[in-house]
Amino acid sequence: MSRFTGKVAVVTGAAQGIGAAIAARLAEEGAAVAVVDLTAERAQATVDAIIAKGGLARAYGCDVAVKPEVEAVFERVAAELNGLHILVNNAGITRDNLFFKMSAEDWSSVLTVNLTSAFNCSQAAQKVMVAQRYGKIVSLSSRSALGNRGQANYAAAKAGIQGLTATLAIELGPYNINVNAVAPGYIATPMTAATAERVGSSAEEHQKAAAERTPLRRVGTPEEVASVVAFLASEDASYVSGQTIYINGGAR
Repeated sequence: MSRFTGKVAVVTGAAQGIGAAIAARLAEEGAAVAVVDLTAERAQATVDAIIAKGGLARAYGCDVAVKPEVEAVFERVAAELNGLHILVNNAGITRDNLFFKMSAEDWSSVLTVNLTSAFNCSQAAQKVMVAQRYGKIVSLSSRSALGNRGQANYAAAKAGIQGLTATLAIELGPYNINVNAVAPGYIATPMTAATAERVGSSAEEHQKAAAERTPLRRVGTPEEVASVVAFLASEDASYVSGQTIYINGGAR
């Protein structure tokens, strides 16, 4: 497949998990991928894996919650990779706790990394996309946007992604920019494994419990999320904008 030949994609939080899978999928289909994480060193393993399979990728270090850093790295990407056509806002963290125990710091850090980063990156990307009258923005929301015990901060941030997506689709649509989101349910990643550990469970036990609550009776994989992101970033989804697609095995 070569849906992204000649396209340059930025994927944030791409050192591992869903972000790494998305970067790999876009590269596999021909994109030159800027793999962005807190440091270039953290992103390098994803880059190495892409290059080993014949793809094109480069590692970039950036704290996507810090606007000046974002603006600088997007300028570098456009200059060094020769353009910017696709942005995937994937960077995120969790700081779970019951609401009455949640600290102001944990509330703020999750909102900043998960939501403000998408604002920062989308605003930097749209400068290039509006000028060329073409672009695809896909952001990561979550099933938790509908509410999830112990995740008031994360749920609020991921619900915010959906509102941001719908609004950007309205404002950027006239410039031929599609803006969408995906909302994964339980996906087997290092983040969900860390969640299992925090609640005193193993990753396997945690996944088994989640699978039992899911109509498809299993949890998802990063590659399954990546396939939907690739669809939304492609011309196959040229008339899809302002949407949030849930990837959750039928769970409610």
